[in-house]
Amino acid sequence: MTMTQWSEDFSTCSLEDVLGQQVENRAWSKELRRKANALVNSRLANDITLDDYVANRKVAHEEAAECRRRANILDSQIQQRSVRSLPRDL
Repeated sequence: MTMTQWSEDFSTCSLEDVLGQQVENRAWSKELRRKANALVNSRLANDITLDDYVANRKVAHEEAAECRRRANILDSQIQQRSVRSLPRDL
């Protein structure tokens, strides 16, 4: 799984659509953590150079930051849709 094109226009998305995107983002987050662990293990085993490790960590940090940014946006979208779906008499 890689960082994919992602639209922040949720105007036509249902709550179910946003929840589906949240599931995908969580899977991506899990994959990023797995890759980070593999990268550390590769460096500890001297399978990669320090320069390669540093370069790959930079990319990993950027991807993790994007994943967290998307998670925050999705959380906000879910909250907005959940509030809208509450009965008015509460």
